[in-house]
Amino acid sequence: MNEALLRSLTPSVLAILVRRGADFAAAEDAVQDALVEAVRVWSADPSPSSSSRGYPLRDPKGWLVTVAWRRFLDASRADTARRRREDLVEQEPPPGPSPAVDDTLQLYFLCAHPSLTPSSAVALTLRAVGGLTTRQIAQAYLVPEATMAQRISRAKRTVSGVRLDRPGDVATVLRVLYLVFNEGYSGDVDLAAEAIQLTRQLAAQVDHPEVAGLLALMLLHHARRAARTASDGSLVPLAEQDRGRWDTASIAEGVEILQAALARDRLGEFQVQAAIAALHADAPTAEETDWVQIVEWYDELTRLTDSPVVRLNRAVAVGEADGPRAGLSALAALDASLPRHPAVAAYLHERDGDLVTAARLYAEAARKAPNLAERDHLTRQAARLNSRPRH
Repeated sequence: MNEALLRSLTPSVLAILVRRGADFAAAEDAVQDALVEAVRVWSADPSPSSSSRGYPLRDPKGWLVTVAWRRFLDASRADTARRRREDLVEQEPPPGPSPAVDDTLQLYFLCAHPSLTPSSAVALTLRAVGGLTTRQIAQAYLVPEATMAQRISRAKRTVSGVRLDRPGDVATVLRVLYLVFNEGYSGDVDLAAEAIQLTRQLAAQVDHPEVAGLLALMLLHHARRAARTASDGSLVPLAEQDRGRWDTASIAEGVEILQAALARDRLGEFQVQAAIAALHADAPTAEETDWVQIVEWYDELTRLTDSPVVRLNRAVAVGEADGPRAGLSALAALDASLPRHPAVAAYLHERDGDLVTAARLYAEAARKAPNLAERDHLTRQAARLNSRPRH
């Protein structure tokens, strides 16, 4: 069963059903039914000889659209008048290949519906279009999984029965793309390349410096991806990465896009984040990083967002620019329950020479790590310090 193919086709199929008149909740249910049917009848080995076993070699998207639309019609017949049912039947997609159009970006806009709050729109889109689990979305929002499940359910109820023909604003779509990229970059679901592609499409359609800023940020982060893990899959911290493995073409493109956006003098948070990423990319070695300027950009980002996560990252930058004790002082003003707070504290304590406290905090951070790779990295950091002789 080609799960990657199914996942790539899902947003487009959902968008087609919505455009044909299905409300969002009903369309999502119909698409899920079609996916279940695909898993049941598609061949596990789609070789040329497998067409007789049900795999729609020539047009898998059209197959899913047809099945999903029929499931929607079946559900509609239970509570819709005969005349309405006949109108829907007449709209059934004709046989033959579906047009090769990427509907995903349009669906992002449709999910950012004016009837939803921005946070609900982002959560719904991440779940229905981005393919993230409720748990992954909850981690991105720093809220309990149960809270996020309720938020998504309320969003579905809100748009149920509402025609999604009034697209939401660019800011909400940018937030969705940003969170999808972050999950693809550091999580279990590889969505980073898709997020970059969609942001490129958005940049071609919308002339806005923050769209350009987000695209620049994604390119600059993605450029370092090959160096972020060792051959055994373990994480490699930024300071220890082989900068020769960074994608210089992506860095150059990201910097060029960022400079053009900054020249428009309409500063936003994605441009600021991209500026920080560009300073890291510009340094030939970790020791040559311009931490003073990075702190200044974090000050600007704090002014724009007032985010506790931004303040946490700023504490690291302050520790590099002004020394670990200055970083620990900045960290002391933050809530210790913040995700990755123990990891930052451990790093700063280690730099300050307090290895016992650092080892304890690394172990605590490992227990709270959001993914396996980060947990293993932090566990190794704790073990490294614990193995040192005590004096």
